[in-house]
Amino acid sequence: MAALTAGTLPMARQLADILARPVADADRRRAFRHLSYWTGAAARVAAAELGEPLWQAASLGLPVMSSTDMAHFLFEASLGSLDELDDTHRAALVHPGPVVIPVVRHLARVLGSSAADMADAIVRGYDAAIRAGLSVGPAHYVQWHTTATCGGFGAAAAAASMFGLDAAATAHALSLAATRASGLWQIRLEPSDGKPWHTSQASQLGLAAAAMARAGLRGPAHAFEGDKGFFKVMCPDAQPDRLVSDPQGAWRLHETSFKPWPACRHAHPAMAAALAARAAFGATGAASPASRGVSLDSGRAATPEATPPATPPAITSIIVQTYPDAIAFCDAPSPTDLQQARFSLQHAVAITLLRGSPGFDAFEAGARQDPDVARLRAKVTLAVSPAMTQAYPAHFGASLAFTMADGTTRSFDAPDAPGDPECPLSDGELDALIERLLRAGAWSDDAVRLHQDRYADLWTPAGASGVVDGLGDGATLAMPLRSHA
Repeated sequence: MAALTAGTLPMARQLADILARPVADADRRRAFRHLSYWTGAAARVAAAELGEPLWQAASLGLPVMSSTDMAHFLFEASLGSLDELDDTHRAALVHPGPVVIPVVRHLARVLGSSAADMADAIVRGYDAAIRAGLSVGPAHYVQWHTTATCGGFGAAAAAASMFGLDAAATAHALSLAATRASGLWQIRLEPSDGKPWHTSQASQLGLAAAAMARAGLRGPAHAFEGDKGFFKVMCPDAQPDRLVSDPQGAWRLHETSFKPWPACRHAHPAMAAALAARAAFGATGAASPASRGVSLDSGRAATPEATPPATPPAITSIIVQTYPDAIAFCDAPSPTDLQQARFSLQHAVAITLLRGSPGFDAFEAGARQDPDVARLRAKVTLAVSPAMTQAYPAHFGASLAFTMADGTTRSFDAPDAPGDPECPLSDGELDALIERLLRAGAWSDDAVRLHQDRYADLWTPAGASGVVDGLGDGATLAMPLRSHA
């Protein structure tokens, strides 16, 4: 680990200075996209089976006066990742939205903040979480849930921005958060509801750290790089310089990917390749890049031109070639529940080939137990691709190698997945995705229309400028999700 040279500021202060940079209108517009996307993903979970117990857990034991604010915050902070529709920074291996955005929404309600304040805080919070994720090194991700461990820094930075803290106080917030970073990966190895607890606690940690700093309390200056600090204790192959590198570079929010399908992001490249294969098998001619299909409606053809037939029965085997983490997270040849199916490359490939763009029902019991899906799933094996391993984690890639009954072979590659910066969702695709999520969350037509109209204004240069001029109001953007129930 690199030692500090004489006169060098502690890393927490260096990071705080980076985060103090001004946020441009283009950055704010991108922040509003992530806020809208999070709202859709969280709204569906809030209305689903697990929503009520999560609300009860969030409000349990709180006094009546706090149930309007703190319970809504804890509830919303537990929602964003449960449908596997959480935005992703690939190289950092962090999902910033589920941790950062609930803090911003909560403080917007409590402080009466503007939409511009919210956007600036989201940009800064994402940057802190992503920079932390880039700096921890690969060994950290083996044992630790980086969205929990690094997300707390994002929440602290976002809260500090909402509070209007200066760089010195923000550094204390980040240092205090570093002393409590946690999140064990055991939650993914067995049945558990620990994931929403991780995101909720990371959000709460960041909020509390910023509130303490706002009150004048101090954190250890060298909480990141000290002898008993975050890097030394939790990151065997840390790359500390990445926490504060390129201090004048573009905000890292722009490098974050949107997830179009409700499955682990490690499975998305294989699904993209499967959609290309489905289009090629089901329609005349080769698959085109447009066949990526980002609909959440299972069974819909990948493109209007693609015909809906399932994969030909002449397939003998399918080899998914990808990087080791995709296999470590998503090797489930016979998934028995919803969570296993969402983390199964075998199921993801089979269901996508047979039904097209994966919707929510693609991972439910009916799809898991479908005899055709099971037969095709059994033909899928996994293998490590040296090329994709070398590209990872900057790129999540996969290729499918098909062997047919007549001995011929066909291959389909997806070096990136839909929603990545190299393969971005269009405004129309993202709009449609968010609308389907809100409707799945039982939002009324009027509520959906209000949400979409509001964000349509904010996504334009004129709309973002209006926010800067004080015309934006955070109230609509931060309305508690429970109010839509």
